[in-house]
Amino acid sequence: MKTPQIIRESPVLLLQLQLLLLLTGVCIDGYKPVIIVHGILDGPKQFSTLAFHINKVHPGTEVTVIDLYDSWASLEPMWKQVQGFKKAFDSIVQKAPDGVHLVCFSQGGLICRALLSMAPDHNVHTFVSLSSPLAGQYGDTEYLRKVFPDCTKKLVFHFCYNRVGQKVSICNYWNDPHHRPRYLQGNSFLAMLNGDRPHNDMKAWRENFLRIKKLVLIGGPDDGVITPWQSSHFGFYDSDENIVEMRNQETYKNDTFGLKMLDTRGDMSVCVHSGVKHIQWHSNYTVFSTCIEKWLT
Repeated sequence: MKTPQIIRESPVLLLQLQLLLLLTGVCIDGYKPVIIVHGILDGPKQFSTLAFHINKVHPGTEVTVIDLYDSWASLEPMWKQVQGFKKAFDSIVQKAPDGVHLVCFSQGGLICRALLSMAPDHNVHTFVSLSSPLAGQYGDTEYLRKVFPDCTKKLVFHFCYNRVGQKVSICNYWNDPHHRPRYLQGNSFLAMLNGDRPHNDMKAWRENFLRIKKLVLIGGPDDGVITPWQSSHFGFYDSDENIVEMRNQETYKNDTFGLKMLDTRGDMSVCVHSGVKHIQWHSNYTVFSTCIEKWLT
């Protein structure tokens, strides 16, 4: 919104105008609302710093951290969480005809991917995936030890790739590169989301996902949780645990869910930062200012 010169030259008039706009619910700078989806074993309170950063540079932005499946409830099955988050998401976007931005951290990035795929009329402008295991997870991390204290990464597939295991969120995106057939058969979430396991809804899901205007992928080598860290950029291990980068992945080459199309359109931004631990991504101001800020207008 461009302010007339007479108002710009009068601080009192400008203050009165700003107050009037705030009271009537109009955002002074027209910033789109931002919806934040948290990760595994955390909740809204961890994102107060990110909300502060957003409002510091974009005053008046409506920031909502969805308060669902917090802490240990984040281990509920992913499809169950997607349905819950979608209801909250729908109620927000219905009040935002000009669109919203979606910032999703860690496990939340996968929830948002599924949510976008299942929402044919969503109006998400920018989807920021903040250190998320987008291509899956395969690593001995502190989170794995919390959930499976007696298992190493080599043994987790025994539990994860069956009906019981698929009731735990981390199993829904556990991608063991040494047991690909078991993953394809037993994984009921990521394998479907990536199109590794073909299904009748894949075309519609792809069209829905491609409604976004910008995909922002953020991650880095010192994360310490997302394994391999390149999974945050859709890279992953082959059967020898060598990294296969995003553009060499079959899901990209076959464009099963729209990743190649977004890249071809020029609507993908990949941001790599060193020296950032997993729980620091959403509070690190350098990450925010260089990777996120410019996309939230």
